[in-house]
Amino acid sequence: MTSTTARPAPKNEYIPPVVNGDFYRICDILDDKERAIVARVRAFAEGEVAPIAEEYWAKDKFPFEIVPKMAALGIAGVGYQGYGAAGGSWLLNGFICMELARIDSSIATFYGVHTGLSAGSIYLCGDEAQKERWLPAMMRFEKIGSFGLTEPDVGSGTSGGMTTTCRRQGNVWVLNGQKKWIGNSTFADLNVIWAREETTNQVKGFVVGKDNPGFSVKKIENKMALRIVQNGLITLTDCQVPEADRLQNANSFKDTAKVLRMTRTGVAWFAVGCGMGAYEHALRYAQTRTQFGRPIGGFQLVQDLLVRMLGNVTATQAMMLRLGQLQDQGLMLDEHASLAKAFCTVKCRETVGYARELLGGNGILLDNHIGRFVADAEAIYSYEGTREMNTLIVGRSVTGLSAFI
Repeated sequence: MTSTTARPAPKNEYIPPVVNGDFYRICDILDDKERAIVARVRAFAEGEVAPIAEEYWAKDKFPFEIVPKMAALGIAGVGYQGYGAAGGSWLLNGFICMELARIDSSIATFYGVHTGLSAGSIYLCGDEAQKERWLPAMMRFEKIGSFGLTEPDVGSGTSGGMTTTCRRQGNVWVLNGQKKWIGNSTFADLNVIWAREETTNQVKGFVVGKDNPGFSVKKIENKMALRIVQNGLITLTDCQVPEADRLQNANSFKDTAKVLRMTRTGVAWFAVGCGMGAYEHALRYAQTRTQFGRPIGGFQLVQDLLVRMLGNVTATQAMMLRLGQLQDQGLMLDEHASLAKAFCTVKCRETVGYARELLGGNGILLDNHIGRFVADAEAIYSYEGTREMNTLIVGRSVTGLSAFI
Protein backbone atom coordinates (compact mmCIF):
# COMPACT_ATOMS: atom_id res chain seq x y z
CA MET A 1 0.00 0.00 0.00
CA THR A 2 1.26 3.47 -0.90
CA SER A 3 1.71 5.74 2.07
CA THR A 4 -0.35 8.94 2.11
CA THR A 5 2.02 10.63 4.53
CA ALA A 6 3.50 13.78 3.04
CA ARG A 7 7.19 13.54 2.22
CA PRO A 8 9.24 15.87 4.44
CA ALA A 9 10.99 18.49 2.39
CA PRO A 10 14.73 17.98 2.14
CA LYS A 11 16.61 20.19 4.51
CA ASN A 12 18.02 22.44 1.78
CA GLU A 13 15.09 22.36 -0.67
CA TYR A 14 14.23 25.81 -2.01
CA ILE A 15 10.56 26.71 -1.71
CA PRO A 16 10.11 30.10 -3.40
CA PRO A 17 7.80 32.71 -1.86
CA VAL A 18 4.54 33.53 -3.62
CA VAL A 19 5.04 36.15 -6.33
CA ASN A 20 3.10 39.31 -5.46
CA GLY A 21 3.72 42.73 -6.94
CA ASP A 22 1.50 44.41 -4.33
CA PHE A 23 4.31 44.62 -1.78
CA TYR A 24 2.69 47.34 0.36
CA ARG A 25 -0.76 45.69 0.12
CA ILE A 26 -2.38 48.74 -1.46
CA CYS A 27 -5.33 46.60 -2.55
CA ASP A 28 -6.28 46.38 1.13
CA ILE A 29 -7.49 49.98 0.91
CA LEU A 30 -10.49 48.76 -1.11
CA ASP A 31 -13.60 47.41 0.58
CA ASP A 32 -14.69 43.77 0.33
CA LYS A 33 -16.99 44.36 -2.65
CA GLU A 34 -14.31 46.24 -4.58
CA ARG A 35 -11.67 43.60 -3.84
CA ALA A 36 -14.06 40.96 -5.16
CA ILE A 37 -14.39 42.89 -8.43
CA VAL A 38 -10.61 43.22 -8.72
CA ALA A 39 -10.29 39.48 -8.05
CA ARG A 40 -12.74 38.74 -10.90
CA VAL A 41 -10.76 40.96 -13.24
CA ARG A 42 -7.53 39.23 -12.22
CA ALA A 43 -9.07 35.80 -12.81
CA PHE A 44 -10.30 36.94 -16.24
CA ALA A 45 -6.92 38.41 -17.20
CA GLU A 46 -4.95 35.40 -15.99
CA GLY A 47 -7.40 32.82 -17.31
CA GLU A 48 -8.55 34.33 -20.62
CA VAL A 49 -5.93 36.87 -21.70
CA ALA A 50 -2.59 35.50 -20.49
CA PRO A 51 -2.82 32.19 -22.41
CA ILE A 52 -3.38 33.94 -25.77
CA ALA A 53 -1.49 37.24 -25.36
CA GLU A 54 1.77 36.17 -27.01
CA GLU A 55 -0.04 34.49 -29.92
CA TYR A 56 -2.21 37.48 -30.77
CA TRP A 57 0.60 39.95 -30.15
CA ALA A 58 2.82 38.08 -32.61
CA LYS A 59 0.01 37.88 -35.18
CA ASP A 60 -0.93 41.57 -34.80
CA LYS A 61 -4.56 40.54 -34.33
CA PHE A 62 -7.31 41.23 -31.79
CA PRO A 63 -8.98 38.38 -29.83
CA PHE A 64 -12.64 39.25 -30.34
CA GLU A 65 -13.67 36.14 -28.43
CA ILE A 66 -12.74 37.76 -25.11
CA VAL A 67 -15.06 40.77 -25.54
CA PRO A 68 -18.23 39.00 -24.30
CA LYS A 69 -16.23 37.63 -21.37
CA MET A 70 -15.02 41.12 -20.50
CA ALA A 71 -18.58 42.40 -20.79
CA ALA A 72 -19.73 39.73 -18.33
CA LEU A 73 -17.40 41.21 -15.70
CA GLY A 74 -19.65 44.28 -15.49
CA ILE A 75 -16.71 46.70 -15.34
CA ALA A 76 -17.65 49.13 -18.10
CA GLY A 77 -18.16 52.63 -16.82
CA VAL A 78 -16.61 52.27 -13.38
CA GLY A 79 -16.59 55.84 -12.09
CA TYR A 80 -19.66 56.86 -14.14
CA GLN A 81 -23.18 57.12 -12.79
CA GLY A 82 -26.27 55.91 -14.66
CA TYR A 83 -26.74 54.88 -18.31
CA GLY A 84 -25.98 51.24 -17.52
CA ALA A 85 -22.52 52.07 -16.19
CA ALA A 86 -20.95 50.03 -13.40
CA GLY A 87 -20.63 53.03 -11.09
CA GLY A 88 -18.24 52.81 -8.17
CA SER A 89 -15.11 54.81 -7.51
CA TRP A 90 -12.33 56.08 -9.74
CA LEU A 91 -9.90 54.34 -7.43
CA LEU A 92 -11.57 51.03 -8.24
CA ASN A 93 -11.33 51.83 -11.95
CA GLY A 94 -7.61 52.39 -11.45
CA PHE A 95 -7.15 48.98 -9.89
CA ILE A 96 -9.03 47.41 -12.81
CA CYS A 97 -6.74 49.20 -15.29
CA MET A 98 -3.69 48.03 -13.33
CA GLU A 99 -4.85 44.42 -13.26
CA LEU A 100 -5.52 44.33 -16.99
CA ALA A 101 -2.17 45.92 -17.86
CA ARG A 102 -0.40 43.58 -15.44
CA ILE A 103 -1.24 40.81 -17.91
CA ASP A 104 -1.41 42.71 -21.22
CA SER A 105 -1.23 46.41 -21.97
CA SER A 106 -3.04 46.01 -25.30
CA ILE A 107 -6.19 44.60 -23.70
CA ALA A 108 -5.98 47.30 -21.04
CA THR A 109 -5.75 49.89 -23.82
CA PHE A 110 -8.77 48.42 -25.60
CA TYR A 111 -10.71 48.75 -22.34
CA GLY A 112 -9.45 52.31 -21.77
CA VAL A 113 -10.23 53.54 -25.27
CA HIS A 114 -13.71 52.03 -25.34
CA THR A 115 -14.95 52.75 -21.80
CA GLY A 116 -12.76 55.77 -21.11
CA LEU A 117 -11.95 57.97 -24.09
CA SER A 118 -14.89 57.06 -26.33
CA ALA A 119 -17.69 56.48 -23.84
CA GLY A 120 -16.19 59.15 -21.59
CA SER A 121 -16.51 61.75 -24.35
CA ILE A 122 -20.22 60.98 -24.63
CA TYR A 123 -20.61 60.87 -20.84
CA LEU A 124 -18.97 64.28 -20.35
CA CYS A 125 -19.92 66.07 -23.57
CA GLY A 126 -23.18 64.53 -24.75
CA ASP A 127 -26.67 65.72 -23.84
CA GLU A 128 -29.11 63.44 -22.03
CA ALA A 129 -30.64 62.07 -25.22
CA GLN A 130 -27.22 61.19 -26.60
CA LYS A 131 -26.13 59.52 -23.37
CA GLU A 132 -29.30 57.41 -23.30
CA ARG A 133 -28.90 56.61 -26.97
CA TRP A 134 -25.30 55.38 -26.97
CA LEU A 135 -23.96 54.64 -23.51
CA PRO A 136 -26.06 51.63 -22.40
CA ALA A 137 -25.01 49.61 -25.47
CA MET A 138 -21.40 50.66 -24.95
CA MET A 139 -21.53 49.62 -21.30
CA ARG A 140 -22.68 46.17 -22.46
CA PHE A 141 -19.86 46.09 -25.08
CA GLU A 142 -22.52 45.68 -27.77
CA LYS A 143 -21.28 48.84 -29.49
CA ILE A 144 -17.52 49.41 -29.44
CA GLY A 145 -16.08 52.91 -29.53
CA SER A 146 -12.92 54.67 -30.65
CA PHE A 147 -11.54 58.17 -30.02
CA GLY A 148 -10.15 60.25 -32.89
CA LEU A 149 -8.00 63.20 -31.78
CA THR A 150 -4.41 62.65 -32.95
CA GLU A 151 -3.64 63.41 -36.59
CA PRO A 152 -0.87 62.28 -38.98
CA ASP A 153 1.05 65.54 -38.57
CA VAL A 154 -0.42 66.80 -35.29
CA GLY A 155 -0.03 65.05 -31.96
CA SER A 156 0.84 67.19 -28.95
CA GLY A 157 -0.27 70.34 -30.78
CA THR A 158 -3.89 69.37 -31.36
CA SER A 159 -5.21 72.06 -29.02
CA GLY A 160 -4.10 74.79 -31.40
CA GLY A 161 -3.10 73.02 -34.59
CA MET A 162 -5.91 70.61 -35.39
CA THR A 163 -6.30 70.30 -39.15
CA THR A 164 -9.48 68.21 -39.34
CA THR A 165 -12.32 70.60 -40.10
CA CYS A 166 -16.08 70.68 -39.88
CA ARG A 167 -18.68 72.96 -41.42
CA ARG A 168 -22.44 72.97 -41.07
CA GLN A 169 -24.74 72.61 -44.07
CA GLY A 170 -28.32 72.76 -42.87
CA ASN A 171 -28.87 69.93 -40.43
CA VAL A 172 -25.71 68.08 -41.46
CA TRP A 173 -22.04 68.63 -40.62
CA VAL A 174 -19.36 67.94 -43.21
CA LEU A 175 -16.01 66.71 -41.86
CA ASN A 176 -12.69 66.61 -43.71
CA GLY A 177 -9.29 65.45 -42.50
CA GLN A 178 -7.45 62.49 -41.06
CA LYS A 179 -6.94 60.93 -37.63
CA LYS A 180 -4.03 58.59 -36.92
CA TRP A 181 -3.19 55.97 -34.27
CA ILE A 182 -6.86 55.55 -33.43
CA GLY A 183 -7.25 52.42 -31.32
CA ASN A 184 -10.26 50.16 -32.01
CA SER A 185 -11.11 52.17 -35.13
CA THR A 186 -10.76 49.29 -37.58
CA PHE A 187 -13.81 47.61 -36.04
CA ALA A 188 -15.49 50.29 -33.89
CA ASP A 189 -19.19 50.97 -34.30
CA LEU A 190 -18.91 54.52 -32.92
CA ASN A 191 -15.97 56.84 -33.52
CA VAL A 192 -15.70 60.05 -31.51
CA ILE A 193 -14.08 62.55 -33.88
CA TRP A 194 -12.81 65.98 -32.90
CA ALA A 195 -12.77 68.67 -35.60
CA ARG A 196 -12.23 72.41 -35.82
CA GLU A 197 -15.16 74.45 -37.12
CA GLU A 198 -14.13 76.46 -40.15
CA THR A 199 -16.03 79.63 -39.23
CA THR A 200 -15.45 79.88 -35.46
CA ASN A 201 -12.17 77.97 -35.14
CA GLN A 202 -13.64 76.14 -32.13
CA VAL A 203 -13.17 72.38 -31.63
CA LYS A 204 -16.32 70.28 -31.70
CA GLY A 205 -16.97 66.60 -31.10
CA PHE A 206 -18.94 64.18 -33.26
CA VAL A 207 -20.01 60.55 -33.01
CA VAL A 208 -19.33 59.10 -36.43
CA GLY A 209 -20.59 55.65 -37.36
CA LYS A 210 -18.48 53.25 -39.38
CA ASP A 211 -21.07 53.46 -42.19
CA ASN A 212 -21.29 57.24 -42.36
CA PRO A 213 -20.81 58.51 -45.93
CA GLY A 214 -17.22 59.74 -46.39
CA PHE A 215 -15.75 57.74 -43.47
CA SER A 216 -12.99 55.20 -44.13
CA VAL A 217 -10.28 53.58 -42.03
CA LYS A 218 -7.08 51.71 -42.82
CA LYS A 219 -5.25 49.52 -40.33
CA ILE A 220 -1.77 50.70 -39.33
CA GLU A 221 0.66 47.85 -39.96
CA ASN A 222 4.15 46.94 -38.70
CA LYS A 223 3.88 48.33 -35.17
CA MET A 224 6.48 47.34 -32.56
CA ALA A 225 4.19 48.01 -29.58
CA LEU A 226 0.62 47.27 -28.48
CA ARG A 227 0.30 44.97 -31.46
CA ILE A 228 -2.99 43.50 -30.24
CA VAL A 229 -4.57 46.97 -30.37
CA GLN A 230 -5.94 47.61 -33.83
CA ASN A 231 -4.86 51.16 -34.63
CA GLY A 232 -6.24 52.85 -37.70
CA LEU A 233 -5.73 55.80 -39.98
CA ILE A 234 -9.15 57.40 -40.36
CA THR A 235 -9.86 59.48 -43.45
CA LEU A 236 -12.84 61.82 -43.55
CA THR A 237 -13.75 62.95 -47.06
CA ASP A 238 -16.79 65.22 -47.00
CA CYS A 239 -17.99 62.89 -44.25
CA GLN A 240 -21.62 63.64 -43.42
CA VAL A 241 -22.69 63.67 -39.76
CA PRO A 242 -26.19 64.71 -38.63
CA GLU A 243 -26.51 67.52 -36.11
CA ALA A 244 -28.08 64.95 -33.76
CA ASP A 245 -24.70 63.16 -33.70
CA ARG A 246 -22.72 66.24 -32.72
CA LEU A 247 -21.82 66.13 -29.03
CA GLN A 248 -23.96 68.97 -27.80
CA ASN A 249 -21.74 69.95 -24.87
CA ALA A 250 -18.44 69.89 -26.75
CA ASN A 251 -17.86 73.43 -27.96
CA SER A 252 -14.15 74.07 -27.46
CA PHE A 253 -10.91 72.23 -26.79
CA LYS A 254 -11.50 72.84 -23.09
CA ASP A 255 -14.26 70.26 -23.32
CA THR A 256 -11.91 67.83 -25.05
CA ALA A 257 -9.39 68.44 -22.27
CA LYS A 258 -11.97 67.37 -19.66
CA VAL A 259 -12.02 63.94 -21.26
CA LEU A 260 -8.22 63.74 -21.39
CA ARG A 261 -7.92 64.76 -17.75
CA MET A 262 -10.30 61.99 -16.73
CA THR A 263 -8.61 59.27 -18.80
CA ARG A 264 -4.96 60.28 -18.29
CA THR A 265 -5.11 58.73 -14.84
CA GLY A 266 -6.06 55.42 -16.45
CA VAL A 267 -2.94 55.50 -18.62
CA ALA A 268 -0.81 56.10 -15.53
CA TRP A 269 -2.44 53.03 -13.96
CA PHE A 270 -1.61 51.09 -17.15
CA ALA A 271 2.04 52.03 -16.63
CA VAL A 272 1.89 50.76 -13.06
CA GLY A 273 0.33 47.49 -14.21
CA CYS A 274 2.84 47.03 -17.02
CA GLY A 275 5.74 47.48 -14.63
CA MET A 276 4.07 45.21 -12.08
CA GLY A 277 3.61 42.44 -14.62
CA ALA A 278 7.21 42.68 -15.83
CA TYR A 279 8.48 42.52 -12.24
CA GLU A 280 6.39 39.44 -11.47
CA HIS A 281 7.56 37.63 -14.60
CA ALA A 282 11.18 38.52 -13.81
CA LEU A 283 10.83 37.30 -10.23
CA ARG A 284 9.38 33.96 -11.33
CA TYR A 285 12.22 33.59 -13.77
CA ALA A 286 14.78 34.36 -11.07
CA GLN A 287 13.21 31.74 -8.82
CA THR A 288 13.36 28.98 -11.44
CA ARG A 289 16.33 29.76 -13.69
CA THR A 290 19.46 28.03 -12.38
CA GLN A 291 23.11 28.81 -12.94
CA PHE A 292 26.09 27.30 -11.11
CA GLY A 293 23.75 24.87 -9.40
CA ARG A 294 21.29 27.29 -7.83
CA PRO A 295 18.48 29.72 -8.77
CA ILE A 296 19.80 33.04 -10.06
CA GLY A 297 17.54 34.81 -7.57
CA GLY A 298 20.19 33.98 -4.99
CA PHE A 299 22.81 36.20 -6.65
CA GLN A 300 23.38 39.74 -5.42
CA LEU A 301 23.15 41.55 -8.76
CA VAL A 302 19.89 39.79 -9.62
CA GLN A 303 18.39 40.74 -6.27
CA ASP A 304 19.49 44.33 -6.88
CA LEU A 305 17.53 44.39 -10.14
CA LEU A 306 14.46 42.88 -8.48
CA VAL A 307 14.50 45.43 -5.65
CA ARG A 308 14.92 48.30 -8.12
CA MET A 309 11.87 47.02 -10.00
CA LEU A 310 9.83 46.51 -6.87
CA GLY A 311 10.71 49.98 -5.62
CA ASN A 312 9.47 51.54 -8.87
CA VAL A 313 6.26 49.51 -8.83
CA THR A 314 5.53 50.27 -5.18
CA ALA A 315 6.29 53.99 -5.53
CA THR A 316 3.99 54.35 -8.53
CA GLN A 317 1.26 52.32 -6.86
CA ALA A 318 1.39 54.66 -3.86
CA MET A 319 1.25 57.73 -6.10
CA MET A 320 -1.74 56.38 -7.99
CA LEU A 321 -3.51 55.39 -4.80
CA ARG A 322 -3.44 59.01 -3.65
CA LEU A 323 -4.37 60.32 -7.11
CA GLY A 324 -7.40 58.02 -7.20
CA GLN A 325 -8.49 59.40 -3.84
CA LEU A 326 -8.14 62.98 -5.12
CA GLN A 327 -10.16 62.10 -8.22
CA ASP A 328 -12.96 60.60 -6.13
CA GLN A 329 -12.97 63.69 -3.90
CA GLY A 330 -13.25 66.00 -6.91
CA LEU A 331 -9.88 67.57 -6.08
CA MET A 332 -7.79 66.26 -8.97
CA LEU A 333 -6.42 68.95 -11.30
CA ASP A 334 -4.74 68.69 -14.70
CA GLU A 335 -1.31 68.95 -13.14
CA HIS A 336 -2.03 66.07 -10.75
CA ALA A 337 -2.96 63.74 -13.62
CA SER A 338 -0.04 64.97 -15.72
CA LEU A 339 2.56 64.38 -13.02
CA ALA A 340 1.29 60.84 -12.54
CA LYS A 341 1.29 60.07 -16.25
CA ALA A 342 4.79 61.48 -16.74
CA PHE A 343 6.35 59.88 -13.66
CA CYS A 344 4.68 56.47 -13.83
CA THR A 345 5.48 55.93 -17.50
CA VAL A 346 9.14 56.83 -16.95
CA LYS A 347 9.34 54.37 -14.05
CA CYS A 348 7.51 51.72 -16.09
CA ARG A 349 10.03 52.09 -18.89
CA GLU A 350 12.86 51.74 -16.40
CA THR A 351 11.27 48.72 -14.74
CA VAL A 352 10.69 46.72 -17.91
CA GLY A 353 14.29 47.48 -18.89
CA TYR A 354 15.52 46.00 -15.63
CA ALA A 355 13.34 42.93 -16.24
CA ARG A 356 14.80 42.48 -19.72
CA GLU A 357 18.29 42.84 -18.23
CA LEU A 358 17.60 40.19 -15.62
CA LEU A 359 16.54 37.65 -18.24
CA GLY A 360 19.58 38.31 -20.40
CA GLY A 361 19.16 37.04 -23.96
CA ASN A 362 16.01 35.18 -22.97
CA GLY A 363 14.39 38.54 -22.34
CA ILE A 364 13.85 39.17 -26.04
CA LEU A 365 11.82 35.99 -26.55
CA LEU A 366 8.03 36.32 -26.55
CA ASP A 367 7.90 32.94 -24.84
CA ASN A 368 9.30 34.60 -21.72
CA HIS A 369 6.77 37.47 -21.88
CA ILE A 370 9.19 40.28 -21.02
CA GLY A 371 9.83 41.35 -24.61
CA ARG A 372 6.14 42.16 -25.02
CA PHE A 373 6.18 44.29 -21.87
CA VAL A 374 9.30 46.15 -23.00
CA ALA A 375 7.78 46.98 -26.38
CA ASP A 376 4.35 47.92 -25.02
CA ALA A 377 5.87 50.25 -22.43
CA GLU A 378 7.10 52.41 -25.31
CA ALA A 379 3.55 53.10 -26.46
CA ILE A 380 2.26 53.80 -22.95
CA TYR A 381 5.16 56.24 -22.54
CA SER A 382 3.98 58.26 -25.55
CA TYR A 383 0.19 58.21 -25.82
CA GLU A 384 -2.26 60.42 -23.88
CA GLY A 385 0.33 63.19 -23.69
CA THR A 386 4.09 62.75 -23.95
CA ARG A 387 6.33 63.13 -20.91
CA GLU A 388 7.45 66.49 -22.24
CA MET A 389 3.93 67.89 -22.63
CA ASN A 390 2.84 66.63 -19.24
CA THR A 391 6.01 68.09 -17.74
CA LEU A 392 5.09 71.52 -19.10
CA ILE A 393 1.61 71.25 -17.58
CA VAL A 394 3.10 70.49 -14.17
CA GLY A 395 5.85 73.06 -14.60
CA ARG A 396 3.31 75.78 -15.35
CA SER A 397 1.42 74.86 -12.19
CA VAL A 398 4.38 74.91 -9.81
CA THR A 399 6.11 78.00 -11.24
CA GLY A 400 3.14 80.07 -12.31
CA LEU A 401 4.90 80.55 -15.67
CA SER A 402 3.95 78.96 -18.97
CA ALA A 403 6.76 77.48 -21.06
CA PHE A 404 4.43 76.42 -23.87
CA ILE A 405 5.30 77.90 -27.24
